[in-house]
Amino acid sequence: MKRAPTHHHPLDDHDRGLQHDLEQLAALKQRRRVLGMMLSGSALLMAGCGGDDSSGSTTTASSTSDSSSGSSSGSTSTGTGSTTSGTCTAAAEETEGPYPSDGSNTVSGQVSNVLSESGVVRGDIRNSFGGSSGVAAGVPLTLTLTLLNSNNLCQALSGYAIYLWHCTRDGNYSLYSSSVRDENYLRGVQVADANGQVTFTTIFPGCYSGRYPHIHFEIYSSLSMATLYTNKILTSQLALPRDICSTVYNGATGYSASVTNLSRVTIASDGIFGDNSAAQMAAMTPTLSGSVADGYTGTLTIGVPA
Repeated sequence: MKRAPTHHHPLDDHDRGLQHDLEQLAALKQRRRVLGMMLSGSALLMAGCGGDDSSGSTTTASSTSDSSSGSSSGSTSTGTGSTTSGTCTAAAEETEGPYPSDGSNTVSGQVSNVLSESGVVRGDIRNSFGGSSGVAAGVPLTLTLTLLNSNNLCQALSGYAIYLWHCTRDGNYSLYSSSVRDENYLRGVQVADANGQVTFTTIFPGCYSGRYPHIHFEIYSSLSMATLYTNKILTSQLALPRDICSTVYNGATGYSASVTNLSRVTIASDGIFGDNSAAQMAAMTPTLSGSVADGYTGTLTIGVPA
């Protein structure tokens, strides 16, 4: 009589007894501990490498500004190989106005573009150049402007170009107003040095009806780009401190019309500056010192979203 065949099958884990089960539990805990350590190390590595930086480029310089004078103070943030000032709050984008002579409009049917003319790159903009020889009269004003990258740690914008222009002491613009159409003074281009600085020597502008006293400027990424308005990266305006304006207009020859015009306008009522915040206006108002007899000097840091 034959025996029924015996069928062997692999021994299941649950058949191996208590000792085997304890050993398996211990091994499982060890694997989980090692896995947790690996995951923690990966997280630290990602954090150290900036693996999840969702904040983007942030300007680290900060300051407390005096909105009445345009002065700025506070911590200085220095980018590699650059010099910075206490603030680089981005200047508010403003209109270029009707008198830019940057190729964007015409005068008497002709495109007006002083940027394309030889001689426009200069520090002293009181004289006309090229075929004109006029000199703008008024209280001397020297401005040193520092261009900083408000999108990149306030680094100095060395090699960037700024085109600056403004009205005469009686509120007219060269190349446009009939009385000074043959002149091109109070317009000039400068290239920023290694510290992002430029210096313009000019005259204190007057205040014409309907506008708060101001100076126009455009920023270009290089001198070669500063030949046509389509290449500009920022258009804005500087505001002049009201107390200095009042002193100049009341104490200097040729500014009599500005006395009345200034009395009728404020920063808040101005059609261009009126919608800016106090912080923006502080960043757009130079700090000035001097006198009517000796002239004025001033400084301002301009934050450019380059």
